[in-house]
Amino acid sequence: MGEQIKVKQTAVRGTKVTVDSATEVSKVGIVTVAAFAAVVGLWSLACIVGGMAASGGPLAFVGDWVRAVTGM
Repeated sequence: MGEQIKVKQTAVRGTKVTVDSATEVSKVGIVTVAAFAAVVGLWSLACIVGGMAASGGPLAFVGDWVRAVTGM
């Protein structure tokens, strides 16, 4: 886990760039977490819209939610 691998890449102009493998793994991790967060956000939005459609509108949705939470 403590090892880091240095990779040298040659760019189009012939300059050498040193890329740290830990940085690349971090970038992939961040993109994966962001993609999963986007999917969860879209799913929650779809659930809220479906709940509003099933209850008859936004005000009825809030009223149904309050009744469900309070047990009335």
